[in-house]
Amino acid sequence: MPSAREVRLRIRSVKNIAQVTRALQAVSASKVRKAMQAMMNTRPYATKAWQVLTHIAGQPGRQSLHPLLLKREQVNNILVVLVTGDRGLAGAYNTNIVRFAMHRFSGSAAPVQYIAVGRKGRDMLVRRGQKLLAEFSNLPAAPSFIDVSAIGRIAVDEFLEGKVDEVYLVYTDFINFVRQVPTVKKLLPLEVSETEDRVAPFAQEHRGPAAAYIYEPGQTEILDEIVPRFTALQVYQAVLESLASEHAARMVAMKNATDSANALGSALQLEYNKARQQSITNEMLDIAGGVEALSKG
Repeated sequence: MPSAREVRLRIRSVKNIAQVTRALQAVSASKVRKAMQAMMNTRPYATKAWQVLTHIAGQPGRQSLHPLLLKREQVNNILVVLVTGDRGLAGAYNTNIVRFAMHRFSGSAAPVQYIAVGRKGRDMLVRRGQKLLAEFSNLPAAPSFIDVSAIGRIAVDEFLEGKVDEVYLVYTDFINFVRQVPTVKKLLPLEVSETEDRVAPFAQEHRGPAAAYIYEPGQTEILDEIVPRFTALQVYQAVLESLASEHAARMVAMKNATDSANALGSALQLEYNKARQQSITNEMLDIAGGVEALSKG
């Protein structure tokens, strides 16, 4: 049985850890609110961009309007943009998204290469022997569209040059503070004819006849601007969703760690009381034995 001094040192150590985890929980709670606000700020522009793109690309001969709308007959190479975090202490957040991506593309007939967004995802992919095309780490705490636009530009360039035939985006979708869902979306070629939840959940349901637009200077010129920008915008939204998910996962993990530290501290306090009581009892027995020995002498 450990001595009372050893238990007291362990109690002090556990209390210090609880203070750290409680502080990290508070920081993550603040950051997740900021990330949610940034995520909401991008939705109006993304909604309108999606409406314009859907209207234009829904015209006859959509695949001839822009190369990013053209579906390849044969898929020879696949590119996956995987969004993870740069830091740990977020529970199974990083492990879950990497495991999800590996499981999703493990049975792919075409070779798969990755663009790793986040240091944790990069390290896990390297350990698993996956091919990395590029990696982006140490992004700002509140990234702007400019900070992540290079990710979408690489994906677009690889697709236009014919080096890859499909581009997928894998990230963690933020549902609420306790639920974050690994998600995969097909980034290129854009399939606007399908009903997907890229931006549609944030837009109001359209009723009535379709709106008629007059485009200046023309549909082709607008598509050349809108399609690559919207592709980069999807990556940006995925990064914001993943940031909110990471902070939420870290907040929950730190709360669980704080609760566990408090429970361990209570158990150690009980053990310390027992050890201290045992020490007092032993001292009293020694005194009683000494008194009895003196009386007999």
